[in-house]
Amino acid sequence: MTVKRLDNMGIVVANLDAAIDFFLELGLTLEGRMPIEGDWAGRVTGVRDQRVEIAMLRTPDGHGRLELTRFDAPAIAGDHRTAPVNSLGYLRVMFAVDDLDDTLARLTKHGATVVDEVVNYQDVYRLCYLRGPEGLLIGLAEELTRS
Repeated sequence: MTVKRLDNMGIVVANLDAAIDFFLELGLTLEGRMPIEGDWAGRVTGVRDQRVEIAMLRTPDGHGRLELTRFDAPAIAGDHRTAPVNSLGYLRVMFAVDDLDDTLARLTKHGATVVDEVVNYQDVYRLCYLRGPEGLLIGLAEELTRS
């Protein structure tokens, strides 16, 4: 057997509280928050002497999780938060939502801005990319009802 399931997606942030608030507003549930450090952590990630705080959030369907990480040590090595979507290795997270307009209105209160515009993709989805806390790229998709 190969992959059993996706356990989680990880995002490194500078302001853990703001990122948690943003994803809670999106509908995720905070499972827990804790510091991580020790030799074992550095052996997993290749970043020795790391000291981080993580927050684990679960999607409403219960199948996906998002791990937010704030590094206290060592210093941040690079910043790719505002890289354009055609950058190699760039990551974004896409969430399915019931009401795109309502979701955008709520996330705007947390500083989110639509990257360009909301589009209708072949009358199947309304889609957009938005920049959330710290410029993180998030995708939103509302499935349209076919008549």
